[in-house]
Amino acid sequence: MQRIRSRIIIGLIKNRHLFKMKLKPEVIDDSFSVANFRKEVARASSKFKMPKGVTTKKQNVNAMAAEWIIPANPTEGKVLLYIHGGGFISGSCRTHRAIVAKFALGCRLKALVFDYRLAPEHPFPAGLDDCVAAYRWLLEEGYRSDDIVVGGESAGGTLTLSLLLALKEKKIPLPKAAFSISPVTDLRCQAASFEYNAKNDIAPINASAVWTSYYVGRNDPVSPLLSPLMGDYKGLPPLHICVGTHEIHYDDCADVAAKAKAHGVDVTFSQWLKMVHAFPVLSPLFPEAKMAMREICGFVKKQLNIQ
Repeated sequence: MQRIRSRIIIGLIKNRHLFKMKLKPEVIDDSFSVANFRKEVARASSKFKMPKGVTTKKQNVNAMAAEWIIPANPTEGKVLLYIHGGGFISGSCRTHRAIVAKFALGCRLKALVFDYRLAPEHPFPAGLDDCVAAYRWLLEEGYRSDDIVVGGESAGGTLTLSLLLALKEKKIPLPKAAFSISPVTDLRCQAASFEYNAKNDIAPINASAVWTSYYVGRNDPVSPLLSPLMGDYKGLPPLHICVGTHEIHYDDCADVAAKAKAHGVDVTFSQWLKMVHAFPVLSPLFPEAKMAMREICGFVKKQLNIQ
């Protein structure tokens, strides 16, 4: 049963257009401005407060701006590589600093977040190439693959799955485990949940179709590295996939979880009643977000044998 607090907060987010004196929810169409959207994301993220007990340290990763998020007394020698979301078109270390800090604290890990290249200026494979480069950098810095967990939300969740497939293809040692929150896994955006959850989710109407098209560019959207639902999951590490039943990405998440499990992967498919897109990152605003965050961090700690 959905908690009253989550019902109120999700309701406010879904009806945010009313605060802008607009009667109808936003629809993403040809008039959409990437530049304005990035400004809105930056403005909204500036209101997120950093949790206590973490420090940050800027880092250069192969010419990419990156940032370490470090909790007090992190587990020695182990690391979380976090891939931020933002629809493939927005997001940065700065916009996701507070979100990553919550994972770093909950997992008791140093976390590295980085500014991968964004669409539409840099369509596929630029963002994925940067994810591979960041992972390789950790290996070059002396981290063992068995001491690395990769995770991300939304587009970052998609890139997490794509990264696993790319590492396997390139025969690079795989991380110990991975988590993916609310990924879109078929970038054609044709799953039934895009329709039946359109009015239930908090994502702007038609957002996924437009934003993923910027990332796909002129490439074939059914390429496994673009649409990880098409990938071969045999031999991949334990995977935690989290999704709300009111998400437009619900079917994408359920389908990729089922496929990975059929390929022999140890999959935790965590579905939350009436929850919306990327809801765990809203922790601690309502109970379900806090519980999902705690569950994901518990998965990470179990995989890395952190007490």
